[in-house]
Amino acid sequence: MDLIICVLGLLALIVEGIRCQGVYAPPTVRIIHSGHACNVEEERHTERVYTIREGETLELTCLVTGHPRPQIRWTKTAGSVSDRFQDSSVFNETLHIAKILRTQGGRYYCKAENGLGSPAIKSIRVDVYYLDDPVVTVHQSIGEAKEQFYYERTVFLRCVANSNPPVRYSWHRGREVLTQGSDKGVEIYEPFFTQGETKILKLKNLRPQDYANYSCIASVRNVCGIPDRSVIFRLTNKTASPSIKLLVEDPIVVNPGQTVSLVCITTGGEPPPLLTWVSSNDSLPQRSVVKGGTLTLPAITSDEAGVYSCVASNNVGNPAKKSTTIVVRALKKGRFWITPDPYHNDDNIQIGREVKISCQVEATPPEELTFSWLKNGRSLRSSERMVITQTDPDISPGTTNLDIIDLKFTDFGTYTCVAALKGGGIPEISIDVNISSTTVPPLFFSFLVPPNLTVPRGKSPLVAREGDTVELECLVSGKPKPIILWSRADKEAPMPDGSMQMESYDGVLRIVNVSREMTGSYRCQTSQYNGFNVKPREAVVELIVQYPPTVEPAYMEMRQGLGRPVVMTCRVLRAHPSRVLRFEWLLSNRLLHAGAFDAQRDETEYTIRSLNRDGWGEYTCNVINEAGAGKCTFQVTGKAYPPEFYYDTYSPLWQNRPRVYGFKLQWTQMNPNAVDRIVAYRLGIRQMGLQRWWEQEIPVDQTINKGELMTHNLTELIKPESYEVRLTPITRFGEGDSTIRIVTYSAPINPHLREFHCSFEEEPICMFTQDKNDDFDWTRHSAATRDTKYTPNTGPSGDRSGSKQGFYMYIETSRPRKEGDQARLISPFFNVAPKNPYGITNPPAYCFGFFYHMYGKHIGTLNAFLKQKGQTTSEGPVWSLSGNQGERWKQAKVSIHPTASFQVVLEGIRGPGIEGDIAIDDITLEEGECRDPPPNLSAKALSTSSHIWLLCVTLVLTLLEGQR
Repeated sequence: MDLIICVLGLLALIVEGIRCQGVYAPPTVRIIHSGHACNVEEERHTERVYTIREGETLELTCLVTGHPRPQIRWTKTAGSVSDRFQDSSVFNETLHIAKILRTQGGRYYCKAENGLGSPAIKSIRVDVYYLDDPVVTVHQSIGEAKEQFYYERTVFLRCVANSNPPVRYSWHRGREVLTQGSDKGVEIYEPFFTQGETKILKLKNLRPQDYANYSCIASVRNVCGIPDRSVIFRLTNKTASPSIKLLVEDPIVVNPGQTVSLVCITTGGEPPPLLTWVSSNDSLPQRSVVKGGTLTLPAITSDEAGVYSCVASNNVGNPAKKSTTIVVRALKKGRFWITPDPYHNDDNIQIGREVKISCQVEATPPEELTFSWLKNGRSLRSSERMVITQTDPDISPGTTNLDIIDLKFTDFGTYTCVAALKGGGIPEISIDVNISSTTVPPLFFSFLVPPNLTVPRGKSPLVAREGDTVELECLVSGKPKPIILWSRADKEAPMPDGSMQMESYDGVLRIVNVSREMTGSYRCQTSQYNGFNVKPREAVVELIVQYPPTVEPAYMEMRQGLGRPVVMTCRVLRAHPSRVLRFEWLLSNRLLHAGAFDAQRDETEYTIRSLNRDGWGEYTCNVINEAGAGKCTFQVTGKAYPPEFYYDTYSPLWQNRPRVYGFKLQWTQMNPNAVDRIVAYRLGIRQMGLQRWWEQEIPVDQTINKGELMTHNLTELIKPESYEVRLTPITRFGEGDSTIRIVTYSAPINPHLREFHCSFEEEPICMFTQDKNDDFDWTRHSAATRDTKYTPNTGPSGDRSGSKQGFYMYIETSRPRKEGDQARLISPFFNVAPKNPYGITNPPAYCFGFFYHMYGKHIGTLNAFLKQKGQTTSEGPVWSLSGNQGERWKQAKVSIHPTASFQVVLEGIRGPGIEGDIAIDDITLEEGECRDPPPNLSAKALSTSSHIWLLCVTLVLTLLEGQR
């Protein structure tokens, strides 16, 4: 009776707990690997290193837990400065890189976040191994000692190969292996500064037997299956560094459009050198043709001018290099300026005073530039009153001047400056300067009027609307009219075309599609070119760009249930002009409310006191000024938020028939109280690769709480097919947002628990995990790598099979561990193969076995526990042993009787000192009672009463789970 009352009370508490429980959890992350790894190892500070051969496939998978489902992002720190990781971030669980390159090595990070707590981040370093073909270079030194009659010739053979890991070299002469000391005439050494990246063979005072074939073999000791690579060099008495000759002049001066051929020939070198061409322009022109030692540049242009070099290399000595410069003749950018009498501070040019006309062009080559002057079409020669000079090239290159001394009426006319290149072939550049007269008050004549700038009335400030085409105007007068330069006057900012300065020949700056950023002051300024060489004139034009209001939010979805209030707020961020702003609220196209903004407010609100069905729809708030309108849009809806699938279900898949399987689908509802109560879910399911959806409704009888975990069992799924599952919430508004996930069949880890065996040889340690609530962790190790410096009299000397390379798990009891500290290792969840998904009526028996090693005078305790799903209180151990058991592995077996999905927990407790390492290995789980359990006086079984209580609690939980 007491048991029945207890069950009923417990049932009530559990029902209420299930309704209020929250399954939201911050993310956790773990990286597992597949692909073509050579090795995966743990370095110090728990750094994981993934080694892979260049050209193989890298595949890393980020396993996450947490609810809502965390978003995953892969990022990478570059393995080298040049590497930029083409996909700088990848939003998938699996990172897949086919044919990996050496530059793609580095540290890869998996980051998972779901908005709860801090993001979870794990990393792994990828080390890409490779070995390039070695290259042998030969250098020789010839010395002659004074006052002695001997002649020494020493040859150095240097072998270099790019590799990771560092390469090892070996030298062969013919079939003879050369080692240090094997031949007095041979020395082998590695230069200190290269740290083993090269190997040098020194042949001292060459002998006849030194002329032979030399092989350099580069090896990375077959890591990742990378084979050795070798290169052969034949050393003879004719071996020599290359020499070449260019059969062209330097420089080569050509006209545009000509075809240029550069010929390079070898004049020496053994082995025969290889000829290549390089250019000072980073690369050869696209249309260039290289054939042997001849480089042909068809129809050359000015952009292709530069230095071209022929390089010869045969790996003996230094490469030979000969260069020539190609100069493409050109004339461009002709301009002039007029300088009034430099001896009088006056901008006007007057009769009887001096005037200078200057003319400038850019010429290539500059030494071929020639100038001539014409007056009214006739040649003009230098004289006492007409002085023609050419400016010093270092001060003003390509410039000629005509100085008119004591200006007279007879000097009026058109002066022409003509620039040409010697030899012709390039069109001349002519620049005309007109000197005319204008009659003014008696005895004074003025011409070549200095420039003047003004802004037309009404053109500043200039008001325009955003998107218009505007013209900023400065009136320019003067004779001749100078070029006008436009720039920003209020700040250092580029002009609309992106440059800092724009030219105008008529004084007008035209701006198409003007934007608000272009508001400001613009300066117009005269240029000294093609005008007077006097102080520049300038004026300023103000531009004001009006634009419609910028508002927020541009779009907002507002989800609300019927009968509840809704408040919408539209805020003005900026507008010009801002002093007169109006607003209007509309539902669809129906006006709801309109008005004007107060001077103190920058926002307007519209409130629905009680939402009804007619209130659902799109609300628009238009904020209006002279330039246009800004729009806030609010979508008011009763649509439910999407459900959030729960991916951390323990053992969601079961199978009770050979050809079908079942899946426990679990989810929570996002913001369930934001809208009306969810009355049902529409479940859609279809087999991957097929078009047809099967649908059904899952009724919901009660209000769903935030974080409440809901369950629906999918049955009759065909093995091994995958399915796409769609879940849609339904309220009285209608359907809400859907969520889709994929259900994939995978054979259970332990179909009947006959196949589970773990020897900890692989890094994932059979999905065992460390308990987060204990004092320290179990450590995976092998005797070959374990450091026993501080604990020589404890721990195993090999794994359970006796192998020093085999792995096992152990607790390290050295400092800072103290007596009583606990380390717990938890197995994955195991199914008990139910015949139906709702519970178990006859609990099966399983035999849990493992090997233990408990050697040392400070050995503490090793416990084994059974932990069942839904179990809230901790029962006593099903097996326990304490104290020194000798320096050998022993086996333990214990029968367990789980009634639900379960885990086994192995707990190591530290004893009174450091010689207390406990190790475990070869864990097994088999169906049925243990047949021959080893004797163990300390083993404990579950008592009958505790077993009944556990069965009671588990039965209640599974029944509730089935009802969900």
